[in-house]
Amino acid sequence: MDTDMVDWITSDGLVAYPDAVEEMERRAAAIFSGSEDEAIWLLEHPPLYTAGTSARISDLKDPYRFPVFDSKRGGQYTYHGPGQRVIYVMLDLNRRGRDVRAFVEQLESWVIDTLDTFNVKGEIRPGRVGVWVTRPEKPPLPDGTPREDKIAAIGIRLRRWVSFHGISINVEPDLSHFDGIVPCGISGHGVTSLVDLGLPVTMDDLDVALRNTFDAALPLSASA
Repeated sequence: MDTDMVDWITSDGLVAYPDAVEEMERRAAAIFSGSEDEAIWLLEHPPLYTAGTSARISDLKDPYRFPVFDSKRGGQYTYHGPGQRVIYVMLDLNRRGRDVRAFVEQLESWVIDTLDTFNVKGEIRPGRVGVWVTRPEKPPLPDGTPREDKIAAIGIRLRRWVSFHGISINVEPDLSHFDGIVPCGISGHGVTSLVDLGLPVTMDDLDVALRNTFDAALPLSASA
């Protein structure tokens, strides 16, 4: 096995959330044992909400709208559904440096570099997880600061220093589906997508950009 390989997997159709979690856990164990390569899994889910380890029940505004799954990833409530690219990252931090903060920053950089492919400026905000875009064409917030909308969410879990769960980027989901939760526990800001920003980006376009920007954003450590 070439230990420098990352296996890129793309699933057609909609993948049930419990099935995805089961496969991620299986693959993470195989990566740790050395029997399988690291993997990036690109997929879509049917409409659902997931609750991370920091989720507050008060942030679940419409608990009967879609199925709700407890998730052991970090973070709070998030939405997954058709038109959103879910990117599950099963990577071995034993080979990439055992630094969780640096790893999350690398994932953020990967999203930002990918969005830059489409001339979208993604930004990070202290105290607000995920990747955001400024919306100067929209009315400012009550305190006068510019409106910002979230375009990507990040939430990971580590087991024996192998990551799973990961990233979601909004390509063309039904943005009204986010109304049933307070996304990631953050009020006062909205949610956007590439198509909502006026960009005719397809899922295939995004997948190509993700692959092209991966190596620079998430390099192997020098000791790997």
